[in-house]
Amino acid sequence: MTSIPLTRGQFLLPFVSILDEIGAPTEALLGKSRLPSSLAEKSELYLPLLPALRFVETAQRTQGIEEFGYMAAQRLHYSHMREKTRALIAHAPTLFVALRHACYWASREDTILSMWIEHDVDHVRVCSTLSGTGGMLHLKYAQWIQNIFPIHIVRQFAGPDWMPTAIGFESAYSPGPETRSHWPNVRFHSNQPAAWVSLPDTLLSLSNPAAASFVPSRSQEGDGPSDYDIVETLKLMLPAYLEEGTIALADVADIAGLSPRTLQRKLAHLGLTYSDILETARYETASRLLRDTDCRIIDVAFSSGYTDPAHFSRAFRRISGTTPRQFRERSRLL
Repeated sequence: MTSIPLTRGQFLLPFVSILDEIGAPTEALLGKSRLPSSLAEKSELYLPLLPALRFVETAQRTQGIEEFGYMAAQRLHYSHMREKTRALIAHAPTLFVALRHACYWASREDTILSMWIEHDVDHVRVCSTLSGTGGMLHLKYAQWIQNIFPIHIVRQFAGPDWMPTAIGFESAYSPGPETRSHWPNVRFHSNQPAAWVSLPDTLLSLSNPAAASFVPSRSQEGDGPSDYDIVETLKLMLPAYLEEGTIALADVADIAGLSPRTLQRKLAHLGLTYSDILETARYETASRLLRDTDCRIIDVAFSSGYTDPAHFSRAFRRISGTTPRQFRERSRLL
């Protein structure tokens, strides 16, 4: 069976709203591209990507809209991402883990979207491509949208005013002067192997302030919302047990008044595992001790529930993108 590339209707809404505001024949343009006219009611459903791109191209050409892709991307917010993706980011201990989650689940936003992280000396690039669309003239309209979501994710950790050091576009597109004026000190690169945003690798170990502000949708029925509550309960409870060694899933479930299977199901509903939560609790304990005390690194390892300092260092680097020693040195420079 031929695979049809899909995108969420959510990503077309900003284009539609711009067209509606200028009095364009939006429904006719949608119909010409074989897209549903009632997009607002189908924003969480998936639509064929190629007709969507053709719709944007036709609308831009016939309505004479400059920087259509950029204008639409400015209307997309962090909240437009799938709720489960936002939940994973909200419960990620660091920006590094949040970006890894975003990369892993990227295909749920667009079925042909691939995201990955590239390391380059003291910077990293968060890259993305739409498989099978290379060389398409109207690919440029998707490029800002591909790049705006990594920027929104970084801003959850680095603050709302954070700007990337550079932005790359896979297409030949180059932002005009007015668009550039909104991104001071950002370098733009065209004709790249992928779309990407660049950031200093020191940001990867930023701790997560997002969990407390994450408000899940209350439209779910059953035990959906309580799944988020159990994550916060575990993160509060586990640090008390870390020095005693790894507390087993069965023990945690018993303390929480759940069966192990129910606990696993609640976490799986969010795309998490018990190991994810335990690793987060360990990291948050370790990073606090490294930042706020003079404890030896071996003692930090033991206090965080690790019996092997080498294992601790590997786990810490996997979460933060840096070693415990480097993390301590950098945190004291701030």
